Amino acid sequence: MRTIEWKDGTIIAVDQTKLPNKTSFLKMKECQQVASAIQDMKIRGAPLIGVAAAYGLALTAHHSKAKEKRELMREIENSAEILRKTRPTAMNLFWAVDRIMKRAWETPGSAEAVTRVVVNEAKKMADEDIQANRKIGEHGAKLIDDGDTVLTHCNAGRLATVDYGTALGVIRAAWEQGKHVRVMATETRPQLQGARLTAYELKRDGIPVTLITDGMVGYVMSKRLVNKVVVGADRIVGDAVVNKVGTYSIAVLAHEHGVPFYVAAPMSTFDLAQSSKDVIVEERSPKEVTHFCSQKIAPRGVEALNPAFDVTPMKYVSVIICETGVLSSTELKGLATSGRA
Repeated sequence: MRTIEWKDGTIIAVDQTKLPNKTSFLKMKECQQVASAIQDMKIRGAPLIGVAAAYGLALTAHHSKAKEKRELMREIENSAEILRKTRPTAMNLFWAVDRIMKRAWETPGSAEAVTRVVVNEAKKMADEDIQANRKIGEHGAKLIDDGDTVLTHCNAGRLATVDYGTALGVIRAAWEQGKHVRVMATETRPQLQGARLTAYELKRDGIPVTLITDGMVGYVMSKRLVNKVVVGADRIVGDAVVNKVGTYSIAVLAHEHGVPFYVAAPMSTFDLAQSSKDVIVEERSPKEVTHFCSQKIAPRGVEALNPAFDVTPMKYVSVIICETGVLSSTELKGLATSGRA
């Protein structure tokens, strides 16, 4: 099942804040609704955010009353700016907006012609995401052995993409090949993407999963309960991987215990011309930390820090798994130097 679809000028997407207790769908006809859904994490996961942003621009074009290309492009540019301000860290969002804008500007002719191109390009990007994820799964499954227990963090599965998943795509592909794998999923505070979403996906697929708190990672590694780590990424720069906060700690622990640490992400996540010092780490509301299910759990007046992501230096990353294959840090540097990513 696709997590997001275009239906005659309406975007239909799974509301991830309602899972796992309720499967609810968002129906959006305006770009601002898409932007709000991204900001509120009703739509989340770097690859999915990218496609959602593309569809948001398609909504603007589809519902515009503009008769001239120049007028339409002004509306699309305004929508692009709204989307760019939603979440500053995930590369896929900016990649998607830039790709749609480039195609729109390059399209000659009328506003109608531009609209047709923008909508078709957004649909194409959704299809490409699924294809990329399946390739990631195919390449990554070769690194998973029969009987492995794989630890993953946050949610980099079907729900974080249009379909199939990146990190969970690797696990899913290995399972489909008949390998008997188990998963340890961190709960992933404060939004609990691991507990709510990753465990939900794996249980639906019949893949054995054990939920652990974020603070248990060192324990399970010291007890040799984990063979591999596979995580997703929100941005991959030349010297680091940016992913859900907590990833860095897991990578250091994996390095200390000799556990391979794999990152699975499409090339739309790559930002290799930049380095870790260029990354803006999103800071979210302290209430996500001080409250749980709308219930205050911290004493009144206590301050809370809530970065959504952290930065893992490339020295802790065994390989990057993308749709073109499995890349070492050296090969990644080669891509950056050649300008192919």
